[in-house]
Amino acid sequence: MRTHLTDRVRNLGILAHVDAGKTTVTERFLFLTGATHKRGEVHDGTTVTDFDPQERDRGITIFAAAVSCDWAGHRINLIDTPGHVDFSDEVERSLRVLDGAVAVFDAVAGVEPQSETVWRQADRHGVPRLAFVNKMDRAGAELDAAVESIRTRLGAVPLPVQLPIGREDGFTGVVDLVRMRAYVWPEGTGTYTERPVPDELRDEARHRRRHLEETVAELHPGALEEFCADGALSAGTLTDALRDLTLSGEAVVVLCGSAYRDRGIEPLLDAVVAYLPAPSDMPPVRGEVAADPEAPFTALAFKVSATATGRMTYVRVYAGTIGKGDTVLDAVTGRTERIARILRVQADRATEVDEARAGDIVAVVGPKAARAGSTLCDPSAPVVLEPPATADPVVSVAVEARRGTDTGRLATALARMSEEDPSLVVRSDPETGQTVLSGLGELHLEVAVEKLRRDRGLEVTVGRPQVAYRETVAKGVTGLLYRHVKQDGGAGQFAHVVVDVEPAAGGEEFVFVSTVTGGRVPQEYVRAVEAGCRDALVEGPLGGHPVTGVRVTLTDGATHPKDSSEMAFRAAGRFALREALRASAMTLLEPVADVTVTVPAESVGSVLGDLAARRGRVTDSTTRSGTAVVAATVPLAELFGYASRLRGRTQGRGTFTTRPAGYAPAP
Repeated sequence: MRTHLTDRVRNLGILAHVDAGKTTVTERFLFLTGATHKRGEVHDGTTVTDFDPQERDRGITIFAAAVSCDWAGHRINLIDTPGHVDFSDEVERSLRVLDGAVAVFDAVAGVEPQSETVWRQADRHGVPRLAFVNKMDRAGAELDAAVESIRTRLGAVPLPVQLPIGREDGFTGVVDLVRMRAYVWPEGTGTYTERPVPDELRDEARHRRRHLEETVAELHPGALEEFCADGALSAGTLTDALRDLTLSGEAVVVLCGSAYRDRGIEPLLDAVVAYLPAPSDMPPVRGEVAADPEAPFTALAFKVSATATGRMTYVRVYAGTIGKGDTVLDAVTGRTERIARILRVQADRATEVDEARAGDIVAVVGPKAARAGSTLCDPSAPVVLEPPATADPVVSVAVEARRGTDTGRLATALARMSEEDPSLVVRSDPETGQTVLSGLGELHLEVAVEKLRRDRGLEVTVGRPQVAYRETVAKGVTGLLYRHVKQDGGAGQFAHVVVDVEPAAGGEEFVFVSTVTGGRVPQEYVRAVEAGCRDALVEGPLGGHPVTGVRVTLTDGATHPKDSSEMAFRAAGRFALREALRASAMTLLEPVADVTVTVPAESVGSVLGDLAARRGRVTDSTTRSGTAVVAATVPLAELFGYASRLRGRTQGRGTFTTRPAGYAPAP
């Protein structure tokens, strides 16, 4: 197999809500493709991709793991991503380097809050997707209900290409509506047999195939032409149209199965090859780099991992070829780095290879300063690729070493961890002198602290979690005049500005406009005033928190022929906005989260009362089959310790999920 041909490569991620079964899907991929010789199970702690001790202890994916396998003459580079909202930044970095994705949904729950979040992330990156409705063998599993939730909650156009054979515990296989054949997995065999469509499902299969053809013809001009001419679509035309609609994002092919019981995985692998894009199908990445193995080398680092054997940098090669011993440029730092080793990674194991080509996802050993988001490229053809976005942290804890002699080791360990995970931010509190670790949630910080203890052997004490507050303008001021004049020998500083400050519309964080006319403030000084205003947003007047939601208008100003400079106008902008904010009516904002609580119906009253006590605002409540699902918006500060409280109120039967919902005024 010539794996270097980019049209024979599929780079995909497995996306889902926590517990939808994406790690089990990944394990079945690896087993069926021969990459592993034993099925790994999440509940046994034997999975390949969840190899970190914390992942096995908690039974969840925390760190994105890369694996490779071969299927039908294609190389599949696969990244199993976390499903918990606290690790959504890991998903963001993975999506930045992937060409396609398989979104896994629970056949009973349908679209859940975190699956909606990762779907939106994939939308932002323009990643084509397939949908796999998993756990079809569970009581209450319903393919049509799951498909409808994809339509209504995600705003997608789902195209189911399979019909389940049997319900719940009697689920044994699927009817392929494209080829009109049945695939059945007899109990205990682990392999499927291909058969004609069962008699009792023939009418239903024909009806669904007809509906699929009509929907595809409405969306695809080529398919419409054949449908109008022949009154039907051939399997070949339907397959080509489904691929085109998947690549354009106009529709989503939906398959179903039960990964745990090995049913439906082979057709899903076939669909990955048939419908998801090769690197050569994707438009050039920003920076105008096309997937050409002969072009100058260009790669994006999306993950850094410190291992016992050295520092590994995971890269997606977008163009060109890299070999062992080659020298590359880190376009972000300007350093040249030597590639000592190239590794094809299988989670925690790796195989050394001599080269990597356009379309490959590999780990390289050698770069010392590359971080997630760095561009590695040919020194003779420098280019900077757009890095993945990093979310702002919302929760902080103070961390200190129990033994004073470990303070230096703790600082080094925290610096390494923030290199590996850019969503972890380390800073020193100027008032208390404490080291503060900030992240995306309580679990995110728990995992980081446990990593310090396990991997670094550090005994640390941790303070109570604190949320990241913001400040905003409720009512601004107009015509605030600030004169910045300094004369201390030599060239002086002179800048005169007049600003209006008001709340920003439409959820904008910061808007700056200038209405100065007649050249009273030259354009380069206007830019300096804007930079100074941005400097002032770092600390607000209420409690030194960052300021957001502000619109600043520069309405007038004056210059001095000798003493005016960009530095003087930047200082004037900073001090003017500080004074304006102190004169404005300010509001303190706190982070809030959308919470979905699932509890037995008899516990719903107690749970509603507890949410109200936590300043929660209930937005929806439904009951189905003895189970209540309550949706609410709750301040993040009130959710610390909520998991144990919920378990206590529901005899351990209640569960909840959260996702960030922005900021709201604090009382």
